[in-house]
Amino acid sequence: MTDHSVIHSTFTLERTYPVDTAKVFAAWSDPRTKRQWFAGGDTNGEYSMDFRVGGREVASGDHNGQRVSFTTTYADIVDGERIAYTSTMHFGEELTTVSLTTVEFVSTADATKLVLTEHGAYLDGHEKPEWREEGTSSQLDSLATVLA
Repeated sequence: MTDHSVIHSTFTLERTYPVDTAKVFAAWSDPRTKRQWFAGGDTNGEYSMDFRVGGREVASGDHNGQRVSFTTTYADIVDGERIAYTSTMHFGEELTTVSLTTVEFVSTADATKLVLTEHGAYLDGHEKPEWREEGTSSQLDSLATVLA
């Protein structure tokens, strides 16, 4: 019998990008651009995005010989201001994480402040909250490179 466990965790990441809010928001809403920084531009993996309320985004690929898939469903989109979505991550057939994420876009005089907050349920020890936070932080750093 398998031991089951749940770890609940929340983290918030903030970044300031020296471009206007429309450009940052577009980097989240345009599939070609988002694939570059979110999915690492991985041409071996699969990536699709339907950016609308109720739409889905799917990124999957191989990691250490195992299929990893990340599926998002968009719950709320306020153009240029906010995105809210739920996501699941699977390693093979095993559900490892369920999360709720909000991304807020705040215009400043010469930049955009992005605030990402994620609430996660990490299941059965397959993933750790610090791994998710580190990975998400790395993606936001990659976003800075794409925006430059």
